[in-house]
Amino acid sequence: MEEKKKRKYGPSTVATLKVARLGEMGAFLDAETGDTSDDILLHKTQQTAPVKVGDEVEVFLYLDPKRRLTASMRVPHMKEGQIARVKVINVSRDGAFVDVGAERGIFMPYAGMRGRPQIGEVVWAELYTDKSGRLAVTMEVEDAMRRASQRADKVKVGDQVTGAIYNYTDSGAFLFSDEHYIVFIDNKELKVRPKVGEIVTARVTYVRPDGRLNASLREAKEKALVADSARILALLESRKGQMPYSDESSPEVIRDKFQISKAAFKRALGHLIREGMVEEREGWTYLKEK
Repeated sequence: MEEKKKRKYGPSTVATLKVARLGEMGAFLDAETGDTSDDILLHKTQQTAPVKVGDEVEVFLYLDPKRRLTASMRVPHMKEGQIARVKVINVSRDGAFVDVGAERGIFMPYAGMRGRPQIGEVVWAELYTDKSGRLAVTMEVEDAMRRASQRADKVKVGDQVTGAIYNYTDSGAFLFSDEHYIVFIDNKELKVRPKVGEIVTARVTYVRPDGRLNASLREAKEKALVADSARILALLESRKGQMPYSDESSPEVIRDKFQISKAAFKRALGHLIREGMVEEREGWTYLKEK
């Protein structure tokens, strides 16, 4: 008995196949095995435009609930090697599935994750073909980001840039801006730690010679001084004009009560003292009567 020809195409791949015949359910695509029983169904509901015998159609191949190889004209909106922001639609013990515009989600193996993205989160990812020949995505996008990035030559210190966090290192976070700038945010400039994939707006602190940017998620000192001073006054007013906190308080206590650093607290408190609004006595701070 002649051995059946091995299938040429597998699931989670994109292929261009010829329409061999039409049926009630849709079109059957030539799987190129020499056996018509291997033809792949392109159901009417999976067609984005009418097809006829002889047409060559680009399709996404996947397994239906009965594990039969099936085709859809809804192919990924990104090409292999490209990067895009994609939504996580499912998670499993081995990884996650993301929406790239195809009929089915594309697998992201655990090894390709940055952190543990959850359903509904949107992350930067690169599309590639794994060792088995299937499409997959990875959040390891540093090389692709460099290729896609633009120099930030026209940006000035103090400008704001908005984009998504795509990686963390021991030194800080990396952001890819809407303008395709690569932006580094040092740990000390992270007021909070956004999730990978989260959209943030940062203030440019340095334009580097290589065209990249350094930025901060903290307010400029002038704005922070006003905000921090208001925070101190609000607490004083809520405590009838006195509080057991001063420049002698520990950094831990200041951080817990005001959510700012000890240095920021001292700047704001010093400003209020110079303005004649508060005074310190024996480790306490008091509102001065107007």
